[in-house]
Amino acid sequence: MQIGNHPSNHIKYPSIIVVNKKVMRQPADEHCENYRGVKAMPFVIGNETFEKLGSTGTSSNLLVYLTTVFHMKSITATTLVNIFNGTTNIATLLGAFLCDTYFGRYKTLAVASVASFLGMLVITLTAAISKLHPPQCRSGTQDTCSAPTPWQMTSLLSGLGLLVIGGGGIRPCNVAFGADQFNPQTESGRKGISSFFNWYYFTSTFAMMISLTIVVYVQSDINWAWGLAIPAFLMFCSCVLFFAGSRIYVKVTPDGSPLTSAVQVVVAAIKKRKLEPPAQPWLSLFNQIPARSINSTLPYTDQFRFLDNAAILTTEDQIMSNGSTTNPWRLCSLQQVEEVKCLLRVIPIWASALLYYVALIQQQTYVVFQALQSNRGLGNTSFKIPAASYAIFSMLGLTIWIPIYDRIIVPWLAKFTKIEGGITILQKMGIGMVLGIVTMLISGIVEERRRTLAISNPIVDSRSHANISSLSALWFVPQLTVVGISEAFTIIAQIELYYKQFPENMRSIGGSLSFVGVAASSYLSGFLISMVHQITKKSACGDWLPEDLNKGRLDLFYYLVAALGTINMGYFIVCAKWYKYKGNGGTSRTPEIGVEIISPEKPLV
Repeated sequence: MQIGNHPSNHIKYPSIIVVNKKVMRQPADEHCENYRGVKAMPFVIGNETFEKLGSTGTSSNLLVYLTTVFHMKSITATTLVNIFNGTTNIATLLGAFLCDTYFGRYKTLAVASVASFLGMLVITLTAAISKLHPPQCRSGTQDTCSAPTPWQMTSLLSGLGLLVIGGGGIRPCNVAFGADQFNPQTESGRKGISSFFNWYYFTSTFAMMISLTIVVYVQSDINWAWGLAIPAFLMFCSCVLFFAGSRIYVKVTPDGSPLTSAVQVVVAAIKKRKLEPPAQPWLSLFNQIPARSINSTLPYTDQFRFLDNAAILTTEDQIMSNGSTTNPWRLCSLQQVEEVKCLLRVIPIWASALLYYVALIQQQTYVVFQALQSNRGLGNTSFKIPAASYAIFSMLGLTIWIPIYDRIIVPWLAKFTKIEGGITILQKMGIGMVLGIVTMLISGIVEERRRTLAISNPIVDSRSHANISSLSALWFVPQLTVVGISEAFTIIAQIELYYKQFPENMRSIGGSLSFVGVAASSYLSGFLISMVHQITKKSACGDWLPEDLNKGRLDLFYYLVAALGTINMGYFIVCAKWYKYKGNGGTSRTPEIGVEIISPEKPLV
C-alpha cells in the first residue's frame, strides 16, 4: 500500500511501501528544491546585522537608561536587567519548540522580528514622550528624583516584554534559517553552510561593535530619544530586508512535535526493558519511515543500545495498513531511536562548553574592574578609554580572524586533511577551548603585574582619589584578542554542531542550546565567584576578590579558572573521541528490512 509523497510544493520525499510486514522506501523523485544560498544571503545576513544593531543598541545601555531616566536604584535596575536577559535566553527554548512543532522558522522569525521592532519602538517612546518617564531630578540629586508611576513602568515593561518575545523567536531560528538556504546534498552547499556560520558570527560581532560605540555614545552623550530611535529604525530595516527576500527563501515545514517523539522512544524502551535486543538490530528492528518526515535517514549506531528495545516488535504491537504503529508509546521505529541517540550524544559536548563560557564571562566583567584601576590614558593626552570599551578588542580579534581563517586557512588545511571545513567541528571546538585556557593564563600574568605596580608605584586618580596602577590598560589587549579568536573557534563550531547534528525537525531547538548554555554559565560563574569569595576571605592571604582589586588576588582566581578549564578540556577530549557524527560510524540499513515479530515472553536473541 502506497502512502504517498510529502505535499510540500518544494521538496519531494520518497514514498513508503509496506508489504508482508516489510518496510521499503521507493526511489525518491528528482530533488527539485530551488536552493538559492548565495542569492538569499544578502537578505538573511542583512536582516541579522540590522537586528543585532538594533537589539544590542537597545539592551547594552539599558542599565544606564533605567538609572538615569527612570531613576531606579542600581540594585533594582541590575535585577531588572538580569531578569530581562535571563528570561530572553530561556525564552529561546519555548520559541524553538513552537517553531519546530507548529510554525516553522520563517513564520517564527517574521513574528519575532515585528515583535522586536514594536518593543524597541515602545522603549523609544518612553524616552521621547515626557509623560512616559519620570521628570528630571530636582537639584540634580538622587534623593529628589521622582519614582516612575505604574503607567510608566507598564509602558517600559511592555517594551521589554515584546523584546523577550522577539529574542525568544529570533535567536534560536535565524542561524538555522540561514543554513536552510543551502543544499546539504552538494559539495558547494556544504561549503556554503560552513562559510555561512563564520560570516554570520562575523557580521553579528561587527554590528555589536558599532552599537557599543556609536549608538551608546548617542544615547549617553547626546539624547536618549534619538539614541533609542536609531536601534528601532535599524530593526525596521531588518524587518524590511527579511520580508523582501520571502519569495526566494527555502521554508522548511514543521513536522509535528519532535520532543513528543523523543519522549515516546524513552517510554517505549522502559516498557520493553526486559526484552533482549537482537544480534543484528539494523535488520530486525521495526523501521517504518513516514513519507512526510523531513529528517534524513540515519544508519544504526551501537551507542545507547538500551533505547533499541523501543523498536522491538512484539505480538502485543499492532501495525496499521500505512505501516505505522497503533500505539507509538509502546513501539517506535529505528529511525526515531537513532534521532534520540543524536540528541543524547550532543548533551555531553554541550556540558563541556559551560566551563569554557565561564572563562569568557570573566573577560566581560573583571577586565572592566581591572581597567578602572589601571592607567587608561593615551600617551600625554587627557583622554581616557572608557573601561567598558575594552571589550571592543575581543570583537576586533574575532572580526579580523574570521575572514583570514575562512578564506585562507580553511582552503589550505582542506588540501591536507581532505575535510571540507579544514578540520572537524569538534577539533575546532577543542582549539577554542585551549585558547580559552591560554587567555586565563595571560590574564593572571597581566593582573599580577598590574597589582604589583599599583602597590609599589601607584597613581592617584584625580576623581576618586584612589590609587591605581601605573600599568597601561592596553596590556589587556593581548588577552582580549586571544579570547576573541577563541570565540571564533568554539562558539561558531558549537552553532555548526547543533545545526548539523540535531535531527532536521529539531534544529531550532539546537539553536537555542547556545543561549541556554550562556545562561547556565552565568549562574555557574556567579556561584564560583561567591564560593571563592566566601572561602578565601577567611584564609591567611585574604580575600581574592574584594571591591579593591589591589587588595585581592584576582590573578590566583584566573589561574583557578585556567585549572578548571584544563580539567574540562580532558573531559571534552574523552567526549570527542566517544562522539559519532550523525550519519557516520553506523551500520547501513538494507533497502528492504524484514520485521520479525516476537513474544514478550520469549525475547529475541
